[in-house]
Amino acid sequence: MRAVTSLVTKPHTPDRFPHSLNVSVHNLPRLVSDCDLAGGTVIVVDLLRASTTICVALGAGAECVIPLLEVEHALAMASHFDRDAVILGGERHGTMIKGFDLGNSPLEYLPERVWERKLLFTTTNGTRALLHARMARHVLIGAAVNRAAIAAAAHGSPHVHLLCAGTDGDITGEDILAAGAIVSELVSLPTDKPLNLNLEAQEALRQWKALITSARSLGLSVSEHFASELQDTPGGKNLLAIGHGPDLMACAQLDTLDVVPEWNRNTGRITLR
Repeated sequence: MRAVTSLVTKPHTPDRFPHSLNVSVHNLPRLVSDCDLAGGTVIVVDLLRASTTICVALGAGAECVIPLLEVEHALAMASHFDRDAVILGGERHGTMIKGFDLGNSPLEYLPERVWERKLLFTTTNGTRALLHARMARHVLIGAAVNRAAIAAAAHGSPHVHLLCAGTDGDITGEDILAAGAIVSELVSLPTDKPLNLNLEAQEALRQWKALITSARSLGLSVSEHFASELQDTPGGKNLLAIGHGPDLMACAQLDTLDVVPEWNRNTGRITLR
């Protein structure tokens, strides 16, 4: 049995536990300094829907995803490519951007739309969270759909940070639950190192375990109950209000994709590891 101790996130946390597997959840980018992420492995979590959509797009054969902060940046970059070679995708406040090809629903990113094409992608929250992690050694994209794959990829790092994107600067329950799902997978992997979770990681894990227990008591699969719980989160309510309820089930599916998207800050591209 591995020891699990409380670890409050502070600067240079990896130096305090150099021979441990340290897992920290950060509920919003603004709650952690970008310097505190330096040298670690960051898993960016924007469950509804950027993280899920990036995983689905790459799993469907997109050549790469290029995250861009502003709509104007995406349009300007598109002008440098043959238009058939790129897809403009993204959203502002949940809805597709005028002049773009696709929105931010994972259900839209089918192989016939994205195969071998570059996805120029801008979203309200996810892109900003990604850029906040620019000093990390590795920046991965995590969601429910690739939970097992992303946990396995991050497992060898001495410090794993799960960076929740939130919604419009507010903490969102859906990202915390997704982070808890990934933490649950991380702590289940074999290691001879002691495991240290910060308080936010412990709470995310507690919430995820409670969801599993509740699903069993209701006779539902974990994904079914997860989708139901998402209806009561800020992001879930927003999607229901704009007619994207089916995205909740799509984003709640566990381990349906064996993909590890990684952002290269030098090229600005997300590709499969």
